[in-house]
Amino acid sequence: MATYDLIVIGTGPGGYVCAIRAAQLGMKVAVVEKNPTLGGTCLNVGCMPSKALLYASETFEEAGHSFAKMGVTVSDPKLDLPTMMNFKQQGIDGNVKGVEYLMKKNKIDVIHGTGRILAAGKVDVTGADGKKQSVETKNIVIATGSGVAKLKGIEIDEKRIVSSTGALSLEKVPEKLLVIGAGVIGLELGSVWRRLGAQVTVVEFLDRILPGMDGEIARQFQRILEKQGFAFKLGAKVTGIDSSGKTLAAHVEPAAGGATETIEADVVLVCIGRTPYTDGLGLKEAGVALDERGRVEIDAHFATSVKGIYAIGDVVKGPMLAHKAEDEGVACAEILAGQAGHVNYDVIPGVVYTTPEVSSVGKTEEELKQAGTAYTVGKFPFTANGRSKVNQTTDGFVKILADAKTDRVLGVHIIGREAGEMIHEACVLMEFGGSAEDLARTCHAHPTRSEAVKEAALAVGKRAIHM
Repeated sequence: MATYDLIVIGTGPGGYVCAIRAAQLGMKVAVVEKNPTLGGTCLNVGCMPSKALLYASETFEEAGHSFAKMGVTVSDPKLDLPTMMNFKQQGIDGNVKGVEYLMKKNKIDVIHGTGRILAAGKVDVTGADGKKQSVETKNIVIATGSGVAKLKGIEIDEKRIVSSTGALSLEKVPEKLLVIGAGVIGLELGSVWRRLGAQVTVVEFLDRILPGMDGEIARQFQRILEKQGFAFKLGAKVTGIDSSGKTLAAHVEPAAGGATETIEADVVLVCIGRTPYTDGLGLKEAGVALDERGRVEIDAHFATSVKGIYAIGDVVKGPMLAHKAEDEGVACAEILAGQAGHVNYDVIPGVVYTTPEVSSVGKTEEELKQAGTAYTVGKFPFTANGRSKVNQTTDGFVKILADAKTDRVLGVHIIGREAGEMIHEACVLMEFGGSAEDLARTCHAHPTRSEAVKEAALAVGKRAIHM
């Protein structure tokens, strides 16, 4: 029976990063993975393949609509969907092989099979062939991630009624795509297929898109998406789908109840969120406590109710983001090594990788108002940013929220091209407790879109230069 200092169950971003950091700190480490490839949802059927399709579809749309106005004349682009899917797969393969290399480099044993915790220090692994092996360890980290949230009464077949997994591998462009859920995943995948020719309708239970993001940002983003061709039905719910005909017939009614209407679609994408993956882990039998939402309960040091068993990532509380899981993986490994691992949950950025992108870090205006925090606001539109003007990509703005008394930056929200890259200077500033004044006095290269961040910081003090 093999014995380790640490066994990590799951090799998504949280799991494999935790394993690498633990190995760097001198531990003997093994990872357990139920799927044939490493990398979890993110690398295989989530973050990475969706970004490949977002990039490819954006290029396709630009070739058909934007090149000519820049003086680049090309014939009408033709879609070769199998080749685009192969482009996506090449990206997946490259990332997966990268994780495999990192396991070998750090001398981490990879055990393929489904892990089940028998007790603190003992994991059973059942291989694809049914063979079992037991592994002993000083510590266990649960990093099993999350699965697709199901909608009652609607069966996902990954052909016509799909989850995000099926939406990444459609064999043809649907004429009509119905997206259930106006969160990040639904809007990203809806963008992919809209660019490739689908008519996209989004049904959202709430009265707004992007729940949890700054309201002003979400409202402008919705207007931009509507200009692009999205149709939204907010404050509505899908109560059932009739799949007996050639096209699907979705029954939609107001969230508060009322008359039902029927929306026809070739494909329905169910994107109502994700749920922690705990099935088959033996947590109840091992005494590991779960909260009311099925997440593994942990303390401030990622420890569960059973000594020697820890948990990180989507399977615990907090935003279901790969980078949050990575930071928790590093912190957990450092705590196990006797160091002071820590995650600052107030500075975890979020990004929607559409065109334009939406990024956010820290508090929203709604959160500050609810908390009774006095704050100041600085905003700067990309219509007044030189680089955005000459590139004719002026949708969006930067918004900075600062404490009214101390000027400390409490939140930054950006909608615009490359917003996902621009958010990180705000993250660094906030990590060091910086003020809007600090950001306003930091020299920014010209001409860049990032100058809009500086101008928004200047606007907090009502002294923006170019507006």
